[in-house]
Amino acid sequence: MNITESDIEKIAQLAHLEITDEERKMFAPQISEIVTYVEQLNAIDTSVVEPALGGLTPEGERTESSRRDEIQPSLGQKVALEQAPDPASGHFRVPKVLG
Repeated sequence: MNITESDIEKIAQLAHLEITDEERKMFAPQISEIVTYVEQLNAIDTSVVEPALGGLTPEGERTESSRRDEIQPSLGQKVALEQAPDPASGHFRVPKVLG
């Protein structure tokens, strides 16, 4: 699949990135190569490969990959805040991230 500079521009807009004309020209062939490589994976015969569900132990045994969806009691505010570094008025206080 050939990726054009206009494709790169659209991707940049969707990602809210500002890119220069130079970057557009540089990225188009690079991304084309990546897409071409990934498309090769479609040619691999995976019909005999069993789907991987959950993790495997070191011994190769299957592990339980899910738990029952059961209602359980919550921690409660007091316990949740016990080890918080800087609780304030019953809430977690965090550093300000916006100016």
